[in-house]
Amino acid sequence: MLSDLQTRSIHAMINIFETGRAQGDYGQVTLLPGDSGHLTYGRAQTTLGSGNLFLLIEDYCDTEHAALAGPLSAFLARLEDRDLSLDHDTALRALLREAGGDPVMQTVQDAFFERVYWAPALTSAAFIGCQTALGHAVVYDGRIHGSWHMIRDRTTEAHKSLKVIGETKWMERYVSVRRAWLEGHSKPILRKTVYRMDALQELMEGKNWDLVLPFTLRGITISESVLSGPPVRASAAVAEDRLLRLRDPFLRGEDVRAVQEALAAKGHDLEADGVFGPGTRGAVVRFQEAEGLKPDGLVGPATRSRLGLD
Repeated sequence: MLSDLQTRSIHAMINIFETGRAQGDYGQVTLLPGDSGHLTYGRAQTTLGSGNLFLLIEDYCDTEHAALAGPLSAFLARLEDRDLSLDHDTALRALLREAGGDPVMQTVQDAFFERVYWAPALTSAAFIGCQTALGHAVVYDGRIHGSWHMIRDRTTEAHKSLKVIGETKWMERYVSVRRAWLEGHSKPILRKTVYRMDALQELMEGKNWDLVLPFTLRGITISESVLSGPPVRASAAVAEDRLLRLRDPFLRGEDVRAVQEALAAKGHDLEADGVFGPGTRGAVVRFQEAEGLKPDGLVGPATRSRLGLD
């Protein structure tokens, strides 16, 4: 069981990887040539290419007293369609930077990252049997940076599971496998993000598996006082999970079928026909309501995680 300080330390570590600051930067807007995530925003990796930027801005626009809900809502349709011309839309970029200073946006981002990244990371950690604080940080980094599942499976195939070889060895192997994958990636921008693995490896070499404070990450000291109070941010996510929702024409595919089968296994009367129609949306909404999730009918990372599609 992670302590509150360990949890906040892990979030600070990822904030440093993403923004160079332990507290993060809610208004940071980044666009790097060759980044598969395209336009990136906020204190952690929220990208246009993944569809998560749309979800974040939609949450903000739906929140009471959001100062910039009006002008940002005009971009929602294009964000949902992952319109890559938004990469260079100066009006959107200016609005995002300004919204980062809005306390409402900061609260929305904290809740969004908790739901969309942190909660699934805890599920992923439990799935492999992770116990240590540093191990949880490794999993969370993989979920934030992208391609966690692929590298997890590669590590297990090459070195056996965490439960077989032990957590410290498995995490060390995972960091090594992920570093080699990043270093040899076809995209030069991702090759520059090996610093994340180097930083995690340094903590492993120091045997700070409990993340005892204070400790240093990329030259920044994380201490209790820091917790109370710009590196490369390229996304390593592969386009493996679509954002599923009711659309015209209906979305079809094996990912839709997998969601339908998972819903049926949890007691929802639903035919697994691979078509995301009104019946599927209704079942998703009912499932989300029962799980305490936002009942928006969208199947993103949080809903997938609760369905066990992780």
